[in-house]
Amino acid sequence: MASLLSNRLVTRALRPAFTLVEQRMERVTHAFQKDLDALHHEVADLRRQSYGLGLLLGEPGRDGHRMPTAPQVDRLVGEVCAVTGAPAERVRGEVAVAYRHVVALEALGVGAVGGALSDVCGRLAAVPLLAARGGGNVLEVLEVGAGHGLFAAGLRRMLGRGGAEARLTLVDAADGTPPREEVVRANLALGGADGAERLVRGALADAEVRPRLADRRYGVVLLSDARDADTVRDLAAPGALLIVPAEAPGPDAAPSASGGGAGLPDHRAATGGLRAQDPVRAAGTTLLEDRPPSGGGQAGAPVRGTHLGRVADSVYFRAG
Repeated sequence: MASLLSNRLVTRALRPAFTLVEQRMERVTHAFQKDLDALHHEVADLRRQSYGLGLLLGEPGRDGHRMPTAPQVDRLVGEVCAVTGAPAERVRGEVAVAYRHVVALEALGVGAVGGALSDVCGRLAAVPLLAARGGGNVLEVLEVGAGHGLFAAGLRRMLGRGGAEARLTLVDAADGTPPREEVVRANLALGGADGAERLVRGALADAEVRPRLADRRYGVVLLSDARDADTVRDLAAPGALLIVPAEAPGPDAAPSASGGGAGLPDHRAATGGLRAQDPVRAAGTTLLEDRPPSGGGQAGAPVRGTHLGRVADSVYFRAG
């Protein structure tokens, strides 16, 4: 075969075919190089865009990054739907708006919204859908562990979209280096606050803190520590919404009659199962024991709670 190809007559006869093959290979190589150059430019553009998005949505200065994936959002929407009973289309819109609020508030405010993105957006989307309003459109909101106040600002805006005016009471422990009051109030102003919000330093169980909180019954209570659930028994109004961290036992029984919690995973493996001393118990069981109000609070019906379900890192209850 080699001797045949080295023959001059054969080479002359095959030269047009060789030329045609070379031309086609050049065209293919040129097209491939053109596509490769375009791909390099696209990668460079993506890297530039990624760097900018990282500065805006990345982890530095926060508890975590603010760049959700589609599966994460889909799961969050499903959990909020299960707890609230709202249609998926509406919930997806609420989650999207909540996400935009978080990004905007952290971009303009001082500090960061504490917690994972899914939990923060879950609370911002679920609370307005679940909160029961009493006494007109004014809703008393108590947040324990308020930090820089950015979550409260976002919640106020989300509640306002539904026509409810949130009257905020924020409690933050005095240990460590808490944010200055003027910083918290400036952050709250981003959510449309008018300066009438109550800011209380100290632990929820402190003797000097209780009298400052006990003049109201709260329609929404958000806790940073599930152990405080027992402490708010005389602060939550009947029908109030109580949200606690999921460090407490998650769902391990049938959900309440309203359908909340259906389809949620069993979180007992992650939390170590039920413990009798936990203030947060299983779905459909008593959350808070019957006990008269203390600390000079208003008299009222005993507060009992029904488990609604879990969204991300938070468990939701309805006071009876």
